[in-house]
Amino acid sequence: MNSLMLFAAGTCTSGGCPFGKCPPHAIVAVAGALIVGYVIGFLVGRRSAAKGGAKKPSQPQQKKQAPVRRDPRPVTSRPPIPAGSVELYVGNLSYDMTEDQLRQTFEAFGKVDSVRVVTNRYNNKSKGFAFVVMPNRPEAEKAIAEMNDKEVMGRLMRVNEAQNTNKAEA
Repeated sequence: MNSLMLFAAGTCTSGGCPFGKCPPHAIVAVAGALIVGYVIGFLVGRRSAAKGGAKKPSQPQQKKQAPVRRDPRPVTSRPPIPAGSVELYVGNLSYDMTEDQLRQTFEAFGKVDSVRVVTNRYNNKSKGFAFVVMPNRPEAEKAIAEMNDKEVMGRLMRVNEAQNTNKAEA
C-alpha cells in the first residue's frame, strides 16, 4: 500500500519508471481507480447488508418448494350403474340446459334414475354434455332413437349409449 501511495504522490520507488518520476496523468488515474474501487466496495457491502448480509459458503442453498395446490372441490367417485340399467351419453347440449330440464325431456320415454350435467369445476357452467341413467333397456333404446339428432334449445343433441360405464354386478 505504501508503494501505491508514493506512486500516487509522484515518485516511483520501484526504479522501473523511465522518467524518474511518474507523469501527472498516471497520478490522477491511480487516485481515480482507488476512489472508484472504494466506492464500489462500499456500495456492494451495503447492498449485501440490505439483503440480510453475506451468506456463509458452508450452508448449501435450499430450493424453494412449490406450494401444494388444493382442489376447491373434493374428489367424489361416481356410484356404479345398477345392473340392467343403461347409461346414455347426451352430447352437444345447450349450455343453458339444467338437469331438471334434461330429466323432463327423457322422462317422456320412461323412468329416469339419474341425470348428471357435466360442469366446469371453476365457474360451475355446463360443458355441453351429460349422462342419463335409465333402468329399462327398451325405454333407453327408444330414447336414443327419438332424441339423437333432435334439436333442443337451438342445438342438435347427440344421444347414444355411454362407453366406459362402471356397472355393478347383479
